[in-house]
Amino acid sequence: MATTTQAEPAGRKTPALLRAGGLVLAFVFAFPGIYLTYRAFGEGADPGNLLFSERTLAPLWRTLKLAAAVSAGSLVMGTGLAWLTHRTDLPGRRIWRVVLPLPLVYPTFLGAAAFIRTLNPGGLANDMLSGVGVGTTPELRGFFGAWLVLLLMCYPYVYIPVAARLRQLPSSLEESARLLGDSALAAFWRISLPYAATAIGAGTLLVFLYTLSDFGAVQLMRYDTLTRAIATNHLADPPAALALSLMLLVLAAVVVLAERWFSRRLPDGSRASGPEPATLRLGRWRPLATTAVAVAAFAGVGAPLVALVDWAAGGVARTFGDGRPLTVDYSRVADATLNTLWVSVVAAIVAVAAVLPIAFLVGRYRSRAGWLAHAVVISTFAVPGLLIALSMRFWTLRSDIAFTLFGDTFALLIFAYIVRFGSLAMGVSVVAVRSVPDRLHDSARLLGAGPLRRFFTIDMPLMGPALLAGAGLVLLSVMKELPISLLISPLGFSTLATQIFGSFEDAFVAEAGLMGVTLVAMSFLLTWFLVVRRQEQASGPERR
Repeated sequence: MATTTQAEPAGRKTPALLRAGGLVLAFVFAFPGIYLTYRAFGEGADPGNLLFSERTLAPLWRTLKLAAAVSAGSLVMGTGLAWLTHRTDLPGRRIWRVVLPLPLVYPTFLGAAAFIRTLNPGGLANDMLSGVGVGTTPELRGFFGAWLVLLLMCYPYVYIPVAARLRQLPSSLEESARLLGDSALAAFWRISLPYAATAIGAGTLLVFLYTLSDFGAVQLMRYDTLTRAIATNHLADPPAALALSLMLLVLAAVVVLAERWFSRRLPDGSRASGPEPATLRLGRWRPLATTAVAVAAFAGVGAPLVALVDWAAGGVARTFGDGRPLTVDYSRVADATLNTLWVSVVAAIVAVAAVLPIAFLVGRYRSRAGWLAHAVVISTFAVPGLLIALSMRFWTLRSDIAFTLFGDTFALLIFAYIVRFGSLAMGVSVVAVRSVPDRLHDSARLLGAGPLRRFFTIDMPLMGPALLAGAGLVLLSVMKELPISLLISPLGFSTLATQIFGSFEDAFVAEAGLMGVTLVAMSFLLTWFLVVRRQEQASGPERR
C-alpha cells in the first residue's frame, strides 16, 4: 500500500472528464487564430498575391524595423539600468529599483498621447522651453516618436528579468575579476553580461513581441505598422486585413518560439548560495551614471505623469474657474471607471477558472493532454489583441452559432479578454497546483472525502494566494487593453482605455488627463503589489 501511494503522484490516472475538458479549452483558446487562418485562405481569397504586394510588404518592413529598433534600445537600456541599480554603488539605488519598473502602469497609447501633447504648441514642455528662449520643440510623429514611446514603456520587460538574474550572480566572480585588475566596466563586460545573457535574450524577445502587437502608440504616432494597417483595412478591405493578420500571426509565432527557446535556458530562479552580491564602485563615473538613471526614470515615469496631471488640473481649473464645462463630465468618468473595474474583475476570475483544469492536468496528473493544452494557452500570449478582436468580429458577423453563444456582447468581450490574457494566469496556476502536497489528498481520501470536498477544503485554501496573484495580473492587463475594448465592446459601453483614446483623438486633452490619472492610479496600485513588491521580496535581505 505504501509503495502504491508513493508512486501515485507520477502515475495517477487522469479523470476522463478533466482530460476532455482540457482539450476543449485548448481548442477554445486556439479558435481565434484558427478562424483567422481559415478566413484568410477560404472563400475564394487569394492571400498569396496579397502577402507579396507592396501594400502588405511596406507595413511588414516598417513593423520589423520598429520592433528591431525598440528591442535593441530596450536591451541596452534595461540591461544597463539593471546592472547600475543592482551591482554598483549608485546613489539611491533602492529607490531606483522601485521607480524603474513603473512604466508598466502606462498603456502605450497613454505614453504616446502625453509626449505628443506636451511637446506640441500649447503643451507643458513647449511653454516651459519658450520661457527660456527656445521657440520650437520637436514634434513626435512617425518612426522616431513610436520608437521613443515604446522604448520608454517596454524597457522594464528587459530590466526586470535581468535584475533578477544579476541578484543571483555569486559575488566571488566579480571580486576575483576586480582582484585581477578589472575596472567596474570591465567586470560588467566579462562577468555580469555573459551571466545574464539568457535573461537579456528572453526579455528582448518579449519586447519584440510586444512591439509587433502594439496598436495604440503607432496609431497616435501615425506610423503605419501591420497593426495600424489591419485596423485601417478591416472594414474597407477585409481580404487585405486578413492577409496582414496572417502575416502578423506568423511573425508572432516565430518570435514566441524563439522566446520559449531562451526561457528553457533560464535558471530556476533560486538564489545562489554564498554572501550577498558585491557592490562595484563607479568612481568618477558615478555622477554620469546617476544622471543617466534619473533621466530614464523621469522620461519613462515622471514625464507622462506630469503631463496627465497638468491636463487634469487644467480641466478642473477651467470648470470651476470660468465655468466652461468638460465634454466628458465626472459622471461619465465614474461610469468608465466602474466599467473598467467590473469587466476586469470578471475577466480575471473567469480566466483563472478557465485555466485551472489545465493546471490540474499538468501539475497533478502530468497528462499529455494537459501539456498540449498548456502549450496552446501559453502561445496565445503571442496573438495580438487586435487579431483576437478582428477574428471575433468577423466570426460574429458571419455565424449564427456565434450569435447563439454570444447573444450578449459582454460575453463576447469577456471571452476575447480571456483568450488574450489567460496565459498570464496559466503559469501561476500550475505552480499553485503543484504546491499542494499529495499526502494531504491521500489522507483526505482515506477519511472518505470526495473530489469536490477535497478541492474546496484542501486545494482552494492552499492555492488561493497564488491564484489571486494570477487573477491580479489578468486584471491589470485587461484594464489597459485597447484594441479588444474598441472593437468588441457593446454600444454605449466604454472603459477608461477607450475613453482616453477617443478623447485624445478628438483633442479633448483635459478629459483624457482626468481619466488617464484615474487609470494610472489604479494600475500603479496593482503593479506595486503584483510586480514591485514581489521583485523586492524575491531579492532577499539587503546587504547591510
